Amino acid sequence: MIRVKNVTYGYGEEPILKDISFKEIENGITAVWGRNGAGKTTLMKLLAGHDKPNKGIVEIMGAAPYNRAEVVQSVCYMQENHPFSSIWNVKDSLRFGQYYYSNWDMDMANRLLKIFKLDEKKKISKLSKGMKSALQFIIGISSNAKITILDEPSNGLDANMRKKMYKIIRESQEQHPRLFLVSTHHIEEIQQICDSILVIHDKEVFIHEPIDEIREYGIWLVGDKNKIEKVTDGQYVLEASELGSRLKVMVDVPFNEKWKEIASFHGLSIEKVKLQDYLLNRTEEAE
Repeated sequence: MIRVKNVTYGYGEEPILKDISFKEIENGITAVWGRNGAGKTTLMKLLAGHDKPNKGIVEIMGAAPYNRAEVVQSVCYMQENHPFSSIWNVKDSLRFGQYYYSNWDMDMANRLLKIFKLDEKKKISKLSKGMKSALQFIIGISSNAKITILDEPSNGLDANMRKKMYKIIRESQEQHPRLFLVSTHHIEEIQQICDSILVIHDKEVFIHEPIDEIREYGIWLVGDKNKIEKVTDGQYVLEASELGSRLKVMVDVPFNEKWKEIASFHGLSIEKVKLQDYLLNRTEEAE
């Protein structure tokens, strides 16, 4: 479905993405995560055919998307601040979606308008940030495009609306199997519906793995400093802070029975690190 091989892209001599490679060959939901400026949006634009790589190969369904209308019709890319016409209202945007996407589901679009409480007669330019995010999300879901790319779809939405959004993504993928790429800063919230994660860091693909595997990693150990140093000798410590004679460390190991037994034997407390904190430390250590 997606093949990216040795792709470099940038302006002038400074690359935004550098020699990146990855594949997505199955339907599912992939979270795209990275720090600000990592290159997530640039990657999405390349996949949607908005830009052409300076070097390397980008393929969608076996063909390069740049300047290929027949290829990009398989892709629905909703940008974080999508460039809608200044004269459109909400209904106009849905009509355009119906015209452009061959698998468009207007019944779904109308149902989602009610869920997100959007007035179809309201000018898009008058929508709040959250309501514009909701409209972009509605178009992405209703497109039923084989590859649906959502760039920060939950921006400006409250926790309740974000929860509804994640549920809708999972239900849509199950009812109309396709590949979702969802860029997000709310990885803790969305991880439960995701099948894999793609981490962009320092202009490269840093992690691309099933999310079940990556979220098992990262533990907090707290206890006597000498005991902590003994059990973590030779391990990758991502973060450490001293509390008098006690030490708290984040260790890059799986949260499993082995480490629970080690902690119990040495009288240490152990808990799972949140995925967001783990990724922040992993990417900080890689700098």
